[in-house]
Order: sequence, then structure tokens, then C-alpha cells
Amino acid sequence: MAFGRRRRAEEGRAEPEVTEEPAQQDAEDAAAEDAAAEPEAVSGGPWDSEDSFPEMQRLDFGSLQVPVAPGLGFQVNFEATRVDDQGKPLDGRPVAVLVQHQESAMQLQVFAAPKRSGIWDDVRAETAKDIEEQAKGQTQEGDGPFGAELLAMVPAALTEEVLAEMPQEVREQIPAEFVEQGWAPQIIRFLGVDGPRWFLQAVVQGAAIEDEEQWQVLEDVLRGVVVVRGDAPMPPRELLELQIPKEFSESQGDAQDEEPAEQEFKPFERGPEITEVR
Repeated sequence: MAFGRRRRAEEGRAEPEVTEEPAQQDAEDAAAEDAAAEPEAVSGGPWDSEDSFPEMQRLDFGSLQVPVAPGLGFQVNFEATRVDDQGKPLDGRPVAVLVQHQESAMQLQVFAAPKRSGIWDDVRAETAKDIEEQAKGQTQEGDGPFGAELLAMVPAALTEEVLAEMPQEVREQIPAEFVEQGWAPQIIRFLGVDGPRWFLQAVVQGAAIEDEEQWQVLEDVLRGVVVVRGDAPMPPRELLELQIPKEFSESQGDAQDEEPAEQEFKPFERGPEITEVR
């Protein structure tokens, strides 16, 4: 299988053998072991809140501070914490931030991680297994600007209900053979960054999978993210707490009575329920 992008680099050519003094070799081996124990930092961000990071306008989601730029929209995805007898959500907690740009979207989630080791290798392997075994999809590992990443092809259902909810212009672009077979291939890109006691996952969908221009906007957002881990002890893989930025509350007005499914904020778009941020 080949998705056509970001394959792992081939192994380098063998280097000539160099003989070193035992003491020097022991010291270098010990230093290499210490370095391997720490998560490898990504040059230029995402940043830990204890880092010296560049100042820019960011939305404060609590454990995530996400850059704001023209053309970006934001949503907060919720997970139900309490339901009624019919299973309808009564209350929920924010679990992810969705960054939208043109026909592309990037979901951000941040988790607790061990102090001296990252979890992206394990999460990536488990994600690939779930996609292949449960979703009957295909996966391919590769290298990207943030290190190892995963590209997946997942069959997406095209039922009559799904098609009816699509905008007319989107529905017209779906090839007839996909509609006839009832599903279409959906490409999803998974990126992960191991930080000091945290793990940040980004899931990209839409045009940015192939459109470098749209991807560059999302990449810049990801590089500008600041993670606020906090000092509280947490088990690995537990979601760090997210909060709703004050800008969302100002732009939503009376929308608090709606079901807690998602809240949307487009800081550079004017509208009756939108607050512009400068």
C-alpha cells in the first residue's frame, strides 16, 4: 500500500569503524542512554509553558494555548459525562480543540505522560492496530516535520442520511462509484509530540493531507502551541483539563442552553454570534 507521501528515510550507508578508548566509549554510551530516556524535543515548538517561547496571540484553553491567525476557526469537542434515561447528554467536559482552515481540520488533544519517556511510539502502534482490525482500514508510517507519524485510510460510510446532511457542493464532488458502493476512502494523518510529562496528538483531515498550502497553515499553528502541564500528578494517558476561552463565552451569548456537543469560534469572521479578536 502507498499513500504517496512521507515515507521513512532509508537506512544510512555504513560508516567506517572507529576505535575509541574504553573510558571515552563508556562515557559516550552513558550519555546516549540518558538522552534516549528523555523525550526528544521538536525544534521550534510545540512548546512547554516553562520554555522560552515566542509571543503571539493565542486562545487559552487551559492546558492548551493555541495560536490565532486570519482564516482560522475553532471548535471545542465535548464528551458526555452525564446522560438522561434516553441517553441524551445532560452535561459534558471539553476533550479536544478543533482548528479549521478552509477545507481542512486539525484536532488537538493533550495527555499526561511519564517524566522520562514518551508514549507516542506505543500510541502510534495501538492506533494503527485499531484502524486495521476494527475500522478495516490501512495504515502507513512515515517521517514528517515533527518526527514519526501515521497515515491511515479508513472507509467512510456514505449512507443516505450522511449524504443528506452534506452541502450540495460537497455531495456533487463525490464520484458516483463511491455513492453506489456506499463508502469512500477517508485519509487521516496522525502526528504526535512527546513533551516533558505530556503528549500532544494532532489529527489532520481534509485538503491539508495533499494541499501543502493549507497544511503549512496548520503546521504553523501546531508549532505555536503551548502546553501547560501543571504540577499535579496524573496517570499516563489521562487527558489534561481543557477550559473554554472567555472569547467563546462572549461570542456564544445565549447558546449555553444548547446540548454540550461543540462550541465554535471564528475570531476573524464577523457575524451576529461572533466576537472578533484583534
